[in-house]
Amino acid sequence: MTLDLTQPPLPSEIAAASRDERARRLKETANAVRRSIVRMIDAARAGHIGGDLSVTDILTTLYFGVLKLDPANPLAADRDRFILSKGHCAAALYSVLALRGFIDPALLDSFMKPLSVLNGHPNRRKVAGVEANTGPLGHGLPIAVGSAIASRLCGGGWRTFVVLGDGEMQEGSNWEAAMAAGHRGLDTLCAIVDRNRLQQGARTEDTNRLDPLPEKWAAFGWEAVEIDGHDHAALYDLFTRPRTGRPLAVIANTLKGKGVSFIEDRVEWHHKVPSADQVALALEELAR
Repeated sequence: MTLDLTQPPLPSEIAAASRDERARRLKETANAVRRSIVRMIDAARAGHIGGDLSVTDILTTLYFGVLKLDPANPLAADRDRFILSKGHCAAALYSVLALRGFIDPALLDSFMKPLSVLNGHPNRRKVAGVEANTGPLGHGLPIAVGSAIASRLCGGGWRTFVVLGDGEMQEGSNWEAAMAAGHRGLDTLCAIVDRNRLQQGARTEDTNRLDPLPEKWAAFGWEAVEIDGHDHAALYDLFTRPRTGRPLAVIANTLKGKGVSFIEDRVEWHHKVPSADQVALALEELAR
């Protein structure tokens, strides 16, 4: 697959840019990621397009502006760690990894094909830049807590970021992990909830009420911040600000299917696949 953005920004360039220029370049990159997602899911005739599109701005801000990573040395001991707990949104992660230089963009054409390394859920043994195998929900945050504990024990100083789906917050393992992280004051840990308010088949609040979500995280000893999950400048500012002695929980309010009008905030697009005409319309909207 040929990616639309041939020269994506480097984190050093994003850090040196003005706030407005930073937001412009991250938005441009995010739109290229979204177009890649649409093409991948169209080619595979499978995927989770709604959640891929809602989490794109978060992943773009992290990979192109925040995370200390080296695609030439993806297992460097002092690297920052990123875990996509909502592993079903692998198309977004693979697109970002390709743009960032971890994997060959040509691999994106093989997404979810037989014997492809780009499974429907990410596999760290097959894809450079993937930190953890995820898919079964409720696993990513416990792994991230272990990573943050390891950073402290070995004095590495690396940061660990984990993105969770909001429906995933119904898993009890997340709250056990949150309690442990709050107790230990793991301030190199940042958990980001992709709060698009939709899960497979229904709205989260109709399935198992989550609100008030920020207050719940705070009760477990976290610093909890609610933010627009599509505001690149605000996300960057939050992810790069000084640590406070507590783990950081970011409730990122997003729109499922962000950027494609007929997908946005529609529950049926959790894993629906667009028709040829819908693909063309989506790519047209994302080119604006």
